[in-house]
Amino acid sequence: MIPREILKKIRQIELRTQRLVTETLGGQYHSVFKGQGMNFDEVREYQTGDEVRSIDWNVTARMNQPFVKKFVEERELTLLLMVDLSGSGRFGSATQSKRELAAEIASVLAFSAIRNNDKVGLILFTDGVEQYMPPRKGRKHVLRVIREILFFEPKGRGTRLRVPLEFMLRVLPHRAIAVLVSDFLDSEMQTGQLEVRPALTPLLRQANRKHDLVAVRITDPFESALPDLGRLVIEDAETGEVVEIDTGDEAGRAAFAAGRERERTDRARLLRSVRIDHIELCTGQPYSAALGQFFRTREKRRLHG
Repeated sequence: MIPREILKKIRQIELRTQRLVTETLGGQYHSVFKGQGMNFDEVREYQTGDEVRSIDWNVTARMNQPFVKKFVEERELTLLLMVDLSGSGRFGSATQSKRELAAEIASVLAFSAIRNNDKVGLILFTDGVEQYMPPRKGRKHVLRVIREILFFEPKGRGTRLRVPLEFMLRVLPHRAIAVLVSDFLDSEMQTGQLEVRPALTPLLRQANRKHDLVAVRITDPFESALPDLGRLVIEDAETGEVVEIDTGDEAGRAAFAAGRERERTDRARLLRSVRIDHIELCTGQPYSAALGQFFRTREKRRLHG
């Protein structure tokens, strides 16, 4: 039996995200993420405006009048959510943790998928694969996906982005929409210098070549700019390292913010270099506009080739 408070939390996320899917993002999901090809549907008589290239010459010869082949889009897709459950995901400087925001984003995408009759799968990971839910359809399955993202207790604390990517390449034989949801606090993503490419790059390129890979980075405002709270003793949620910092030092805060901005720029440049679309989202801030802009940008690029 699932505790009532857990059911309430899942239901709240479902209600919030379903409205967004119904009113805005569901149609955009359908137009942006297309099927894998076209399937033959039927042969019908030629009509003014039909493409000459679609004429079925064998049938036309037998019937002594032009007939064309009609094709329909192979619509069914698989959406694979790869969600980071490392220790840093529990952090949140306001009312929402990074893990809770990740669950909401996953919910929006999953409900958009099942609305289009697509399958949804889930990989939960830290520095290892924690859980795998094979792709399935239906609301009940999506609610379980949300529950696992929110309440699954991982064994690991760190982040290794190559883990879900390598696992995905092994278990998914056919092309899928693969969404990597993480704060990207992985040492292999820390380039240090712009000209240095991390060891993760070839794997990212391979995964995006086989699947449609999208990166969603979840952050918190305090990870970009430290507040002035005086001297603090903090523990790294992933490594357990304890350090003391003086947040009252204005120069130190400025250096911290500049360093985080360099990392963000380097990360974005790396993802662009391997042609992976990415979205930046922050706890405590509305995400619908960022998701909508992402869909509009992809649709515009698709239409204009």
